Amino acid sequence: MRVFFFSLLFWSSALMADDLLLSLRGEPAPGALVVATVAPQTQAWLDGQPLKVSPSGLVPFGFGRDASGEAELVLRRQELEQRVSLKLTPREWNIQRIEGVPQRTVDPPPPAVLERIREEAAQVRRAREIFSELEHFADDFIWPVTGRISGVYGSQRVYNGVPGSPHLGVDIAAPMGTQALAPAAGVVTLVHEDMFYSGGTLVIDHGYGVSSTFIHLSGILVEEGERVTKGQPVALVGATGRATGPHLDWRLNWFQERLDPQTWVGAMPVP
Repeated sequence: MRVFFFSLLFWSSALMADDLLLSLRGEPAPGALVVATVAPQTQAWLDGQPLKVSPSGLVPFGFGRDASGEAELVLRRQELEQRVSLKLTPREWNIQRIEGVPQRTVDPPPPAVLERIREEAAQVRRAREIFSELEHFADDFIWPVTGRISGVYGSQRVYNGVPGSPHLGVDIAAPMGTQALAPAAGVVTLVHEDMFYSGGTLVIDHGYGVSSTFIHLSGILVEEGERVTKGQPVALVGATGRATGPHLDWRLNWFQERLDPQTWVGAMPVP
């Protein structure tokens, strides 16, 4: 994780009196969570969209997998205005082409199953849309489990020439039943024991639209509305839903923008 300090020249470490942007934590890139710290009473916009600013001046925002080029962060306080151009660092994605798989695994599901999938997806969207004034998104996150990383954010498979959805989390292989820990404090906003694709599913709100989602769980140890602390056991690793083996699929969101947890949590500790 990197911390950048801006002046009106943006990359200088010296701050001038009229600067509204005090620091920027995280590297602007596809999939990245970024947190700006701004001067008191500052309002913020990203590419024209208003951002939520916490009472302590923290402003989280994120960039999806397909983001590219530059974004503009605009800060205003009374008659003062600062415009910061954020050039996104490009990333390369792993694309794997697989031919000869059964076509039924590529074709859309039947109507009855599709209706279930849509309802479950709506439940997850509603949980990720929740806004709270928690500021745990700015904490130092920890890995919920440790182990071999078996899947990375942004990777994509093409089956029989049909592109599948990109993987939008990080997969950590671990034995069945391994306890998964809350990566940061927050409030549980969704518990579902068995979704069609994701199996056992858990969403934790860290505040200001930033949330963690755990999927393919074999068990969930908390309830909706429960406050959890960083490092608290909240779930058990499983292989439910569409999974080929036990692992934790951890996803990070800023509202509906799907982010890469590895851009925020840092290196996994060595066992």
